[in-house]
Amino acid sequence: MDAEQTEWDREKVQAAVCSDAGLMTSQIVILKTLVARGMSSLAGNRRKGWLIAPVWWIFPNGASAQGWDMRAGVTEMSQQVQMLHHVSLWICTGVGIVVFGAMFYTIFAHRRSKHPEPATFHENTKIEVLWTLIPTLILVGMAVPATLTLRDIEDNSDADLTVLITGSQWKWHYQYTEADIGFYSNMTTPLEQINNIEPKGENYLMEVDNPLVIPTNLKVRFLMSSDDVIHSWWVPDFAVKQDAIPGFINEAWTRVDVPGIYRGQCTELCGMNHAFMPIVVEVLPEDEFLAWIEDQRIANELAGDAAVAARSREWTMAELMPMGEDVFLTHCATCHQPDGAGQGIKYPALAAALDPARVISTGPIEAHLDRVMNGLSETEMQAWAPQLSDVELAAVITYERNAWGNNTGDIVQPLTVYEAR
Repeated sequence: MDAEQTEWDREKVQAAVCSDAGLMTSQIVILKTLVARGMSSLAGNRRKGWLIAPVWWIFPNGASAQGWDMRAGVTEMSQQVQMLHHVSLWICTGVGIVVFGAMFYTIFAHRRSKHPEPATFHENTKIEVLWTLIPTLILVGMAVPATLTLRDIEDNSDADLTVLITGSQWKWHYQYTEADIGFYSNMTTPLEQINNIEPKGENYLMEVDNPLVIPTNLKVRFLMSSDDVIHSWWVPDFAVKQDAIPGFINEAWTRVDVPGIYRGQCTELCGMNHAFMPIVVEVLPEDEFLAWIEDQRIANELAGDAAVAARSREWTMAELMPMGEDVFLTHCATCHQPDGAGQGIKYPALAAALDPARVISTGPIEAHLDRVMNGLSETEMQAWAPQLSDVELAAVITYERNAWGNNTGDIVQPLTVYEAR
């Protein structure tokens, strides 16, 4: 190869390695460069050229190849996992080519038409040793880097920040243990998109009201648990996937160097709305993260003052109904339906006209308040008192008692909710 061709090869490889496409693109470019060299050196040899051409067809560009590959992610650990995947894949591919190649060659070369009399040998000690030793060495060679990576994955020590992640049907709660800050994260994709009334958005089913926020360049430890059934917190760009199990605490960690927004989802079947439990993580530079923590602290103080102010006055039906509708559509409509029709016995109707004997929303206010605030044991009806403010609880109960033709005329005040806590 001349110097100009060599320089072109080097520049192509460097460009691929430095591009956003990541590690896999660089490997494809290297492979294509080698193929290009081979095709140029084999010009005039049509048979050998056809042996190489399929590689060019399979990998026309890095982007299409990446569509079939594990993503590299943005953490050192995720890139180690991807590299292990690549190494294992190529080893398995090589073993498959050798084994199946030998098998098909034997089938063809020793077919009955050529060798009607079978051979009479029975064993060969050297071959038996080789076919035992070689796979053993291959497995050991694969096990050593995999074990080292697994050891690093399980090393949750020396964390700079700890976040308690609690799954519940069908949302996540994030608690910053050192900062005493916590909030729920709910999916915000509109029902109109889910029901195919409106076009799907860019982040359909992968958008939330309150993302988890973590800093760059710091080790963040995640503690995983659940309030009800088994969930699984998975962000592929971090190579973090850990089950959240009721009554247990599992651990995971990450260190992200690249600011940005990363998305994931629950990967454990957890009920009817398992598909509506996305994860969004916003990674900020450390100074911006500290400013965000301070903003959250101030917001909590202001929320406390606002709650006191909300309890000190009388709210009207006109004020509570729109707020209650928003709360209901965000937290309740998935089970009880936007029109209050419910879904059988498991998710009872709230519209009195549909099931007058069982509808709690037109019965005693005290029973309705208790059900919404404290939930119902051994059912999927959650306790909303820890999740919603006094005003939100008052608004949603008022809405349920006066929507869909219920028209009880009842108005629940935030002070009533506060006293019932």
